[in-house]
Amino acid sequence: MPGIDLSPLRVQFPALAIKDAGRTAVFFDGPGGTQVPQRVIDAMSHYLAHTNANHGGAFRTSRESDVVLLGAHQGMADLLNADAANEIVFGPNMTTLTFALSRAIGRELAEGDEVLITRLDHDANRAPWLALAERGIVVNEVEFDPTDCTLRLDDLAAKLNARTRVIAVGYASNAVGTINPIARIAEMAHSVGAWLWVDAVHYAPHGPIDVQALGCDFLVCSPYKFFGPHSGVVWGKYELLERLRAYKVRPAGNLPPDKFETGTQSHETQAGVLAAIDYLTELGEEFGAPFTPQFPGFSGRRLALKQALAAIQAYEQPLFEHFVAGLLAIPGLSFYGIRAFDRFDRRTPTAAFRLTGRSPQQVAEHLARRGVYVWAGNFYALAVTERLELEESGGVVRAGLAHYNTYEEVDYCLACLREIA
Repeated sequence: MPGIDLSPLRVQFPALAIKDAGRTAVFFDGPGGTQVPQRVIDAMSHYLAHTNANHGGAFRTSRESDVVLLGAHQGMADLLNADAANEIVFGPNMTTLTFALSRAIGRELAEGDEVLITRLDHDANRAPWLALAERGIVVNEVEFDPTDCTLRLDDLAAKLNARTRVIAVGYASNAVGTINPIARIAEMAHSVGAWLWVDAVHYAPHGPIDVQALGCDFLVCSPYKFFGPHSGVVWGKYELLERLRAYKVRPAGNLPPDKFETGTQSHETQAGVLAAIDYLTELGEEFGAPFTPQFPGFSGRRLALKQALAAIQAYEQPLFEHFVAGLLAIPGLSFYGIRAFDRFDRRTPTAAFRLTGRSPQQVAEHLARRGVYVWAGNFYALAVTERLELEESGGVVRAGLAHYNTYEEVDYCLACLREIA
């Protein structure tokens, strides 16, 4: 893995050629949004130049636009292994979609019903559910273990009861990288008749997602985190999407996904999402052969997409292990989260850390002056930094790796950190 030549892959991403501080910039900012391949830019530009029209017209550009929109829905269905394209809902971002769907779900709940959220989650998977308290819904919070930032399933089990109607949990923490055991949590939810809502925004660029195997009822993600444009996506079981009463204008369709895709969508964005899926499909076809036995029953684009994410996972794991080993060797560095690398399903390649005597913002600014792009703060995972008692002192530094990052970039970042340790 250290000797792999990423140049044919990296050259597809124009941003990776940006110069900063006298060298090629190092993008470790992926948890806040990944860079995009040229084909995504081209697809959005082509749509606006040649296919730009509103939905449902009788004329050529509108019909061609509708083909693009259907293709984007089908592409996301393939990526997530959904039953059909009409289980995919597009929106401006995951937060807006979660607020909209949580309000619709709230219409199904009665005063005294309960929702479980976690302190490990981004606030986009907390605030919409906390808002249901206005309707008399009881919202309980599941704790995580601050020693390794893993979700406490014992606490979840203790708070689960016959009044629980929804569990909202992240697939992976955007702050500390912890991957939660979603299939197990789905079993727990369904044992009391509750629905499971999964925020897969942070996990999506790092591993295959199969909503059928996970057993969840809803799953949300953001294409701009997996090499596409700024957008949000909800997958839901069709019978649940059909059942929910949407907040919409009267002429809009009454069936999913139309009833949730309020107003005119960003059609050029969906063109870009489809191009990002095409990128992953080709990646899976090129590098996926060793992973084919992992996905029996899959074929065509669905198999290629699973293989692509498996290949990405296999590359990122040792790269991140190398990064963490270097971080732990730096004097005065505190690392937050799981340190073990025995399984792919424990954490994403996202590091949260602090340096003694330096605020996270000071560390991020030092790295920025050397052309290394990381984040500092709480990243809207406010409950995490509060539980770790770090919020008042500036949160943490977050450096996230993607499949386009290299060992040379990791070593350069570590050297820059050692300068100020």
